[in-house]
Amino acid sequence: MNIYFACSITGGRAYESVYQEFTRVLLSDRHEVPTAHLAGSNVMALEKVIDPRTVYERDANWIRACDALIAEVSVPSHGVGYEIGFALNAGKQVLCLAREGIAVSKMITGNSDPALHVKYYRDVAEGVALIRGFLSGTICE
Repeated sequence: MNIYFACSITGGRAYESVYQEFTRVLLSDRHEVPTAHLAGSNVMALEKVIDPRTVYERDANWIRACDALIAEVSVPSHGVGYEIGFALNAGKQVLCLAREGIAVSKMITGNSDPALHVKYYRDVAEGVALIRGFLSGTICE
């Protein structure tokens, strides 16, 4: 599957190692992840040289082309929130993952769109299990 992975960049990188593990698993499970580079430690330098219009057009096209969007939402991010809304509007299935105990925006948790799934995880292994369950269709209630 083609998976758009969304994570905080300018909002904070406290969960960078989690982003890296989630994208590593997606790639090892043979999914296409055009945004995998966003999990990397060098993302700020990579994205710094690209103008905002190019980023928007690139990312919007990636969302349109994806089968699903998976977002790690433990760190608040304007961009990730926008990507989630964009994906839902495009008819994509969306999984939002947050560390257990983290407050997530009510614009996400209060959204009753049946394509939106919000799940909390205690550790990376549980997050990976949620991702795999989402992609196999077993956690989409």
